[in-house]
Order: sequence, then structure tokens, then C-alpha cells
Amino acid sequence: MHCVEERPAPRKTGVATLADIDTYDEIIDARSPGEYAEDHVPGAINLPVLDDAERARVGTLYKQDSPFAAKRIGAALVSRNIARHLEAHFADKPRHYRPLVYCWRGGSRSGAMTHVLRSVGWNAAQLEGGYKAYRRGVVADLQGLPERFGFVVVCGKTGVGKSRFLRALAELGAQVLDLEDLAAHMGSVLGAYPDRPQPPQKLFESRIWHRLRRFDSRRPVFVESESKKIGNLHTPEVLLTRMRASECLDLQADLPLRVALLQEEYVHFLTDPDSLYRQLDCLTALLGRERVARWKALAGRGDWDALVSELLLDHYDPAYTRSLGRNYVRAGEGRSFRLVSTAPDALQALARDALEAYLGH
Repeated sequence: MHCVEERPAPRKTGVATLADIDTYDEIIDARSPGEYAEDHVPGAINLPVLDDAERARVGTLYKQDSPFAAKRIGAALVSRNIARHLEAHFADKPRHYRPLVYCWRGGSRSGAMTHVLRSVGWNAAQLEGGYKAYRRGVVADLQGLPERFGFVVVCGKTGVGKSRFLRALAELGAQVLDLEDLAAHMGSVLGAYPDRPQPPQKLFESRIWHRLRRFDSRRPVFVESESKKIGNLHTPEVLLTRMRASECLDLQADLPLRVALLQEEYVHFLTDPDSLYRQLDCLTALLGRERVARWKALAGRGDWDALVSELLLDHYDPAYTRSLGRNYVRAGEGRSFRLVSTAPDALQALARDALEAYLGH
């Protein structure tokens, strides 16, 4: 798997390798929904030939009865499920449609679907080695891909708008690796998204791989100064090491602006104080019951400005300063950019200034 400019022509033998993965019209994961949820090729759709219960049933038959009995029952289930997909998902696919199909090891599940699709007349292919080969490729690539890029690490205290700044850079065409978005977590003890659970670790790594392999190594990649963990997920080690040795950009904002930005980012806590109390309890061991009780009282009174200010000055700022000094040794050398307003135009202007500084346009 490479960062390549041109896409090779797809194979016509009915078998594809990872090098071909971008050349097909659609990627189909034929595994069960449970397998798909744990990890899958980014962009792949799940059309299981056996659902979770059917897969368990066939597996039990294989172990407790015989492989023949399992295959006989499995064939009937697979046939019915493929027929259902033909009548639904594939019903409007044109003659020139080219899907790539994979299962766990490139075996009978994806083989059956590929055979039927090719029998219809579509130039379908089965991914050689299946998901296991894909996963080996991701793990191997994450050892080398980060070394190909020059990163610009966006540093700045909590609430200066780093995530918004990255989005503004992306909207202007910059290469951005937004790890918090990929991890569905804003990185702090209060950082869980209210409507997006974190993905499994393997899927998080697949998302990172998917982004990195599409970047141009001749252009910088902007990324936030993340720690080793983002919520419950671990940043890949080679990527983190590369980030920590990279050039830094210092994003700044005055305290009142940071307070306003954070109240916008964490608005779900303003409408559900009980969830905030539960998260604040996580700080009791570190900061003591008295201080946490005071913060809960401020939340209970709706004094959000005072609460957010104290959280920043008493907890987040000291923790960030310590972490940055330990992990991003070039943080003090980078260019500084100051956000002066929460307005989208202000972020766009700041992003343009950054691109002018780092790309010369």
C-alpha cells in the first residue's frame, strides 16, 4: 500500500490485492455486522452473507456436529442472504459496476458473493487474504507512513479553538489529520462526544491509515498536539513519535474568548448538568472533593463563566503546560497565531494566515 498519485487498472481475474483497493466502484464487507463494527476497510459497506447469529450457529455445528453439516446449513443461509442483497442493494447497479468483496480470510463467504456477482456479469473481485491481509497491511503501513510526512503540530491551551482551526485549514485545502474527530473524542476528561461513541482501536487505526495514505508527502500535514491517549484510544506509536519531533504552531486566545468557545463546544453539559457532575467526579482524586464540590455548585447555579474559567486556570492550563513541555520539545520555537473572535470569518482569516506562512499561498 502506497501513497500513489495514479490508480492502476483493476485486475480481471476475480482476485485483487491491497494495491488494487482504490480501483473499484465499491468495497463490500461480507462479514457479520459484529465483525464489521470492530473494524473494516474505510468506506466499505456491510452486506453480510451470514449475520452474527447465523455465523455462531454454523460455527457451533462445525465444532459439535461435523464440517459437512455446517457447510450444508451455511450454504443455504449464504444463498438466501446473497439473494436478498441482489434484490435490494444490487438491484440498480449498471453493467459496468465493479465491486471488491472481502471476508475474514478471503475464503468462502466473500468467494460465494464474488462468484454470484461475476455470474451476473459484473467484474467483481475477491480481496486476496481478506480482512486479515488488510489488517496486516494497516499495521505495517502505520510503522512507515508517518515518516513520509512533515507535520505541523497545532499547539495551544484548552479552548483556543484548535479543532475549529484545523477544520478551517481543511476547508482551505490544507492536509489535516484531525485525530480527535477520527477518535470521536475531544481528548480531555470532559471530551466524550454526546452523540458519537468512540470506535474500537482497530477502526481508529484504519481511519488514520485511510487519511495518511491519501496525503501528498510534498505538503505539510497539520495535526493537533495530542497525547498518547485520546479518550480510551491510543495514538499509534510511530505517528506520535513523529508528531512530537515535528515543527509546532502556537495558537493563542484570551481567557474570555476561550471560555466562550468552550461553552459552545460543551453545550450538551449546559443542558444536562448531571452528566457534567459525573465527569467532574473523575477529577476528585486529582484535585480534591472540596474543589470538585465547588465546581458542581457553580454548575448547579448556572454560573458557567466562572466554572469554565476555574476549570481552565486550575486544571486544564497547568496540565497542558506540563504535558506540552514533556512531549513537544519544539513547542516554544513555532510561529504564533492569535484568535480574536469566535466568528467563523476570524477562524478562516487565521487559517489563511497560517497557510501563507507555511505554504506561501
